Amino acid sequence: MYTMYTRMASTSIVTVRLDEDLKRRLEALAQGSKRSRSFLAAEAIAQYLEREAWQIEETQKALQEADAGDFATDAEADAVFSKWSE
Repeated sequence: MYTMYTRMASTSIVTVRLDEDLKRRLEALAQGSKRSRSFLAAEAIAQYLEREAWQIEETQKALQEADAGDFATDAEADAVFSKWSE
């Protein structure tokens, strides 16, 4: 699902505030992985945005289905509930 962005056509500077523990962990990971803090932060943000965009898109689809009256039948709902209650 996620594609690592190793080359960026252009970059911009973004400043973020991190608590000391998060900053320490980022620094340790950067040192251990031989990557810059900036690289790791950009990768983390890219992954987060991709994941959240997917969730929002799926939620919007579900709302459209609900608005159109496209709901599971009682039998379909019972089948799902029985699968998880066993």
